[in-house]
Amino acid sequence: MRMLHTMLRVGNLEESLKFYCDVLGMKLLRQKDYPDGKFTLAFVGYGDEEDHTVIELTYNWGVEQYDLGNAYGHIALGVDDIYTTCEEIKARGGKVVREPGPMKHGSTVIAFVEDPNGYKVELIQLGTQGSARTNSEAKPETVGSK
Repeated sequence: MRMLHTMLRVGNLEESLKFYCDVLGMKLLRQKDYPDGKFTLAFVGYGDEEDHTVIELTYNWGVEQYDLGNAYGHIALGVDDIYTTCEEIKARGGKVVREPGPMKHGSTVIAFVEDPNGYKVELIQLGTQGSARTNSEAKPETVGSK
């Protein structure tokens, strides 16, 4: 067995595709309308579905907003340079809701961005997960709760 995808319901498919593709650098892998069911599915990711886990964006025609509830956590992406990545995301119009820095009670360097629907995407500095060392660029004042 392997993980295939995570599905998110979105209120505006074009806006969501712009975020995941243009801001986060994913590729639109496939998209299909289902007129009888009145919905569209779009699959985005960093690689072919045969080898990578992807995100399924589900747009139910006419539904512009969802109550995200309090059970959803986040999607996590590993990045090589979290500080540069956050600056690039901002330059592309993305919303960084937690600036990069060590996670509370740990040394893993993280940041959070938010997609147009309010879903959180965690960025994790590769090489810092579970590490005893801290990133010398990390600023203690950016520490927040995870």
